[in-house]
Amino acid sequence: MSTTIGDGLPPLYETLPPSPPPPPFPVPLERLRADVEAGGITDVIVALPDLQGRVQGSRVAPRDFAERVLENGFDACLYLLATDVEMESRPGYATDPWGGGLGDFAILPDPGTLRYLPWDPGTALVLGDALDADGRPVPVAPRQVLKEQLERLAERGWRALAGTELEFLVFRDSYQEAFEGGYRGLTAATRFNSDYALPEVAEIDPLMRRIRTAMERTGMRVESARGECHPGQYEIVFRYDDALRTCDNHVVYKAGAKALAAQAGVALTFMAKYDEGEGNSCHVHLSLRDETGAPVFADDGSGRYGMSKHMEHFVAGQLACMREFALLHAPNVNSFKRLSPQAYAPSSIAWGLDNRTCPVRVVGQGESARIEFRVPGGDANPYLSVAAIIAAGLSGIDQALPLPEPTAGDAGADPDLPRLPASLEEAVLAWENSDIARSVFGPGIVRHYAAAGRAELAAFSATVTDFERRRHFERG
Repeated sequence: MSTTIGDGLPPLYETLPPSPPPPPFPVPLERLRADVEAGGITDVIVALPDLQGRVQGSRVAPRDFAERVLENGFDACLYLLATDVEMESRPGYATDPWGGGLGDFAILPDPGTLRYLPWDPGTALVLGDALDADGRPVPVAPRQVLKEQLERLAERGWRALAGTELEFLVFRDSYQEAFEGGYRGLTAATRFNSDYALPEVAEIDPLMRRIRTAMERTGMRVESARGECHPGQYEIVFRYDDALRTCDNHVVYKAGAKALAAQAGVALTFMAKYDEGEGNSCHVHLSLRDETGAPVFADDGSGRYGMSKHMEHFVAGQLACMREFALLHAPNVNSFKRLSPQAYAPSSIAWGLDNRTCPVRVVGQGESARIEFRVPGGDANPYLSVAAIIAAGLSGIDQALPLPEPTAGDAGADPDLPRLPASLEEAVLAWENSDIARSVFGPGIVRHYAAAGRAELAAFSATVTDFERRRHFERG
């Protein structure tokens, strides 16, 4: 197996004449039509993010896309929005695919998401929104869940800017090899803790450069990239953007990074906790702007610690809602393996000034004043996580919740602080019994995502693990 990962691969991206630069983002429809006529674009993927934040959809002929799908949408089975990671649909979802006869909904393309895929030459991708038979948005669709919270902000004359920081682990094994081995005994792409290190990640730099370049060419702006703590771990940080666009970019990035890894003959994972080492996080940076573009969180003399009063209440709302909204940040059994003390992830409910042991870290000044929300892992659905942060913040503002003093030391070691749910079961119960969740999201959303959590729990409870075999096969 090659020591250096990613060298020797064919050119990443063949642009249509005339040569570079790559197409703009979003790709104008006129450009798409011209490239289709020139024979450069042969497929258009029409997709939407599912409950897990995966890009799901179909390839359609470009001319059919332009003549019919762009205006009327593309039909897809309703079960896409009511399944677990294995694409199994259990009872209990608010949008019941079996009760609806496994009928269709329409994916209506959002032209503002249209981009060409460097890792899939000749292919364009457009994300869309789920519409029911009457042309109304399907409320449980993750993109719609976020849109509802963004509309609540807009009613106040505000908009959200967000950035997500995703970590992943790279292994020298291919996806097929990993699958055949039960995802055990994989070889990490680097051998040591490579946090901020440079020589230690040189062997995966070609692949990382390939991923960064591909994402730039799909309209994302890379700000930084570096190795992380776990062997084989890496983080690429993209510049903040409007919250919806950030989440759209997030799901495209995850899909593209996996495709590029597969092309290099290796595998990468965003799962929250692969083994006993450090997990994969997805820290969310978020701030608000008003109609003039002025920062809502900036110090205006009304609050403490260099924050506006709005920011104080927004942070207080995070603390008040964190337990009850944890399911939207940590949707899987595995998510809670990451949320443990001394694991570079939060376990208590607290806020701090530039304190990474707290789930809410307040950083920046003036236009850069923002919160860093550190609960989500790499498995989080970005639309749901960002929606939960906004909903919690608006709850704090609407109730003018007081902000406690910041935590200065190790928040995870403070026994007096309230704790995050310790398991998915605990998180589901907190979500189901949450009056504030029903108030800000609606009973249907609460029921639907509780069902998703219970589907994950049911699948896990039916599984016999390696731990159980090692512990009880011979000695039990």
